[in-house]
Amino acid sequence: MKCLIGEIIKERGLKSKYLAEKLGVSSQQISNWINMRNYPTIDKAFKLAKLLDVKVDDLYEEEDN
Repeated sequence: MKCLIGEIIKERGLKSKYLAEKLGVSSQQISNWINMRNYPTIDKAFKLAKLLDVKVDDLYEEEDN
């Protein structure tokens, strides 16, 4: 699986700090999601998708092996 959160954030011209404040998490947590150290809970994933104006499905993509 490939994380697209970082790419989408850049495309939207947003800052991780802004998203962290809106989601009630730390900037480090956003970084962890981008680097796939862990994943957002389902409620945070939906809030993040809404802030980024995408569907939850758009946050990640399946990689072909």
